[in-house]
Amino acid sequence: MFITVLGCGTSSGVPTLTCECETCTSDNPKNNRTRCSIIIQTDKQNIIVDISPDFRQQMLTNKIKKIDAIIFTHAHFDHIGGFDDIRAYNYRSGAIPIYLNERTYQSLKKTFYYAFEKIEQTGGGVPESIVKIIDVDKFQINNLEIEPIEIIHGNLPVLGYRIGNFAYITDLNYISEESLDKLYNLEVLIISALRFEKHPTHFNVEEALEVINKLKPKKAYLTHLAHQINYDKLESELPPNVHLAYDGLNFEVN
Repeated sequence: MFITVLGCGTSSGVPTLTCECETCTSDNPKNNRTRCSIIIQTDKQNIIVDISPDFRQQMLTNKIKKIDAIIFTHAHFDHIGGFDDIRAYNYRSGAIPIYLNERTYQSLKKTFYYAFEKIEQTGGGVPESIVKIIDVDKFQINNLEIEPIEIIHGNLPVLGYRIGNFAYITDLNYISEESLDKLYNLEVLIISALRFEKHPTHFNVEEALEVINKLKPKKAYLTHLAHQINYDKLESELPPNVHLAYDGLNFEVN
């Protein structure tokens, strides 16, 4: 199983519009962050987790020609904003299965209403999907077993996911002991760490490192990074098994 980080930035992306800070003006491409998304690839399928407003450019950059399924963590726009662009994949292979909980589905329907109700004018077509409602029970996508992990983002319950020895946990400021118990014995964990200062809806770096220290994955990557996080400054200060994610990061998980 191969994982590629398509985007590791927060909702405003990095560089952030109008900002002239050290990170936003950096020459290091690892400080350029599109909005959060990953792709999970096996020899049989390509699965996207979240479909950001930068989806089109992420697909072009990574030369992704096929999508077999999309999994959503929640319905904030930085995680669903590229939904209309699945049309190009519909032209090649038809409707795409999307896996999401009921709350996320209802929000997606409101944002992209024209994809879920009959309209008079379709223009260049509408995004076509096959809706698969999930909750916290494990589910299968072909040969992959996927376990949803409930986490809290502000006051909003959202989902992270564990697939085998890999887990992806983004957009959270609280995780219960019950959910933590599902995240031990990982080869790789990706978890969000927005900035150094505390935030009402996201882990900061210190809080993410506390969870990593408790779970003790073999390797962990910090994602959903704001422009307060400078790759050149923080990467060398992290524990040996912890790294900053960057757009284009890829690795294999057994």
